[in-house]
Amino acid sequence: MTWLLGDLTVNRIGFGAMRLPQHGTAFDPHATPRGREEAVAVLRKAVELGVDHVDTAAFYFSATRSANELINSALAPYPEDLVIVTKVGPGRTPQGEWLPLARPHQLRGQVEENLRQLGRDHLDVVNLRISGLDDVTNHFEALAELQRQGLVRHLGLSNVKPHHLDQAQKVAPVVCVQNPYGLGHHPEQDDFLGVCGERGVAFVPFFALAGANQEAGTSAEDDEVTEIARAHGASAAQVRLAWTLARGPHVLVIPGTGDPEHLRQNVEAGDLRLTPEELTRLDALHLSGS
Repeated sequence: MTWLLGDLTVNRIGFGAMRLPQHGTAFDPHATPRGREEAVAVLRKAVELGVDHVDTAAFYFSATRSANELINSALAPYPEDLVIVTKVGPGRTPQGEWLPLARPHQLRGQVEENLRQLGRDHLDVVNLRISGLDDVTNHFEALAELQRQGLVRHLGLSNVKPHHLDQAQKVAPVVCVQNPYGLGHHPEQDDFLGVCGERGVAFVPFFALAGANQEAGTSAEDDEVTEIARAHGASAAQVRLAWTLARGPHVLVIPGTGDPEHLRQNVEAGDLRLTPEELTRLDALHLSGS
């Protein structure tokens, strides 16, 4: 169960590093930092279980931990088949406060910062993550120039709308789109997911296990998911991941966790095959809030 990000083959279940620096999201100023040994062990276990796609960003950090630095410590020298995907655009001060979206000429500095933290001479995939930007052309042109210079291998987009993909593809090939999406969350993304499939672009949901606020679904939704999970001897999280993967062969998932057992369950979700009847029930739930 693999997909190509440009010329890089990855398993469709990857690992998201946002939660590595601390418990909860990397943006919660009140979260407890995660122990270094714990984070390093989870990363090494992920690779041991066959994960070859790690999603990260230089702005994933806490007061004492950086996701990129943890990845470097745990996995360098990197396995030849490991694909590290990072993001540029947003920035944070050392105190964790958000900075305005980088201007096109500032993206080089962000790419170079990721290179330093990860200990790499090039980045496998760089996603331009945007917020409030209507036209990505100038930003994507800046990244395409870094690609021509050999600092970046492939380019993608994050937190975007269909017209952003149109703009970017006029500049350079786009290998992935990373947007919020999951069972019962953001069903308006369904059409965009289909467009990506038609164009051979990977669709990579973040927060595939919950909504944008990391909250659980409705009670009725959770009850339905739990019933299907019990029928398979699986967890509710595994059912949610299996449903997401069933949306198309170009859909990848990048669940993040600091728990080795949850990590194992996430990876094993790729073996869960939901029946057509179960998928129909879950599809109805997904659309019920739209």
